[in-house]
Amino acid sequence: RGVGSGREPAIRAFMAHGIEITSIKDATPVPHNGPKAKKPRRV
Repeated sequence: RGVGSGREPAIRAFMAHGIEITSIKDATPVPHNGPKAKKPRRV
């Protein structure tokens, strides 16, 4: 995971409009444990 491939073009577009980017942070929520997975059905 991380910042995607569109990072560079996005920064250039902002800079072209006079917006300065100082840092980029990936705030994607990643579960540490999450819900328990269902067990497969036994017949």
